[in-house]
Amino acid sequence: MTPITLSHRLFLVRHGETDWNREGRLQGGQDIPLNALGREQAAEAAGRLRDLVQGYDGLDFIGSPMQRARETMEILRHQLGLPPKEYRTDERLKELTFGKWEGFTWREVRKAERELALVRERDKWNFVPPGGESYKMLAERVRPVLEGLSRETVLVSHGGVARAVLALIGEVSPGEAAMVDIWQGKILMISSGKAAWV
Repeated sequence: MTPITLSHRLFLVRHGETDWNREGRLQGGQDIPLNALGREQAAEAAGRLRDLVQGYDGLDFIGSPMQRARETMEILRHQLGLPPKEYRTDERLKELTFGKWEGFTWREVRKAERELALVRERDKWNFVPPGGESYKMLAERVRPVLEGLSRETVLVSHGGVARAVLALIGEVSPGEAAMVDIWQGKILMISSGKAAWV
């Protein structure tokens, strides 16, 4: 995979917590709203961004069109004193889909489909769940979004998308990217080819 070099800083925010996150359920393509903690995390992310950026006029704001990402973006923008709904969405920033596994916990998946779960453990990056998509497929749809960024950008999306971004910029190998923890309420700042949590 040829790494992407971003010419401007990228502030990547994972959506805040949902009840399904709390329960350990695979959300994927399911449109689950934020819970109370998730809304607090979105406000925390705004505070972190305020410490990193002087003025917001030059920033681009783009996000996943899924409800949990939109809610996070709108809370973040409101906290920054910006019109909450004045941002772009892009379908390519939707979460990795888990197909027929969505709604289940990993424990339930391992119990119901033990062999497939073991195959996934051996190669998470390339594994395609039944009716779903792999991290490799996700990275292929996210790549053109990153390549199209032309200024400092706040991107609100999902854990899977953040993992794909880390692989696309060459911060970690694809295999490692599929295993990285992606935090809610924090910002993954990407600058000069390096990523750091702030």
